[in-house]
Amino acid sequence: MKIIKGLLIIGLLSNMLLKLVPAFAAENNLTAEKIIAKSRLAFYYAGNDMRIKILMELINKDGRKRIRELTMLRKDYEESGNQKYFMYFHKPADVKGTTFMVYKYPGRDDDRWLFIPAINLVKRIAANDKYSSFVGSDFTYEDISGRKPTEDTHTLLREEKLNGKDCFVIESIPREASVYTKRISWIDKKTYLPLKEEFYDKQNELYRVFEALEIKDIDGFPTITGRVMRNVKTGHRTDVTFQDVQYNLGIEDNIFSERYLRRPPLKWIR
Repeated sequence: MKIIKGLLIIGLLSNMLLKLVPAFAAENNLTAEKIIAKSRLAFYYAGNDMRIKILMELINKDGRKRIRELTMLRKDYEESGNQKYFMYFHKPADVKGTTFMVYKYPGRDDDRWLFIPAINLVKRIAANDKYSSFVGSDFTYEDISGRKPTEDTHTLLREEKLNGKDCFVIESIPREASVYTKRISWIDKKTYLPLKEEFYDKQNELYRVFEALEIKDIDGFPTITGRVMRNVKTGHRTDVTFQDVQYNLGIEDNIFSERYLRRPPLKWIR
């Protein structure tokens, strides 16, 4: 009898907690979809344009490192809408001169191109390749330019603190077939930046974890300047450091063209 009463109490408490979760969002008139949309704006759309130097360290489970150094340019055309990205690799020698370009659209698949100087080839990256590794790192092509909020179904699970910061915890489940079955995000309630993301594979097992390691205010924009993506199954990780971050530079539109994939604009990528 005591066991039955205990189970009833647990059931009632669970129901009460489930009813409280929507109330958290209701306080600020925020749905899970709105929170994710605001997070993508904060993470991928700060400023009208952006230039950064990026240091990527690819580290295997034994601690051995491979280095990637690149410059990234980004230009926005409308809030949460069209964007263009251009990336130029400085190091190491075997990838020097490689360029990557993305046209990001709100209503359809992004266009992506990769120029490989060793064979003088511009390669179009197919939409179904967006989950492939970005230059051997633990980040995918999609991670670099972002995922559209409408591609997933979002649920606010709870609110909790992460490293002393108040966060929304949101579960995102892809509407169509994907390499992962769900993503759990810890989104800072103050900045709306993602502080942590967990990716679960088709066996519903955790396989990748993203974490924001350092956040700085740059020209009034909270910016994640240190981040890591870990593959918990292989022990491999990629550490990323943003250096010399600059916003609102007036980057010209013609920079984002196939011509500059082959002949990068020295003014912007030095």
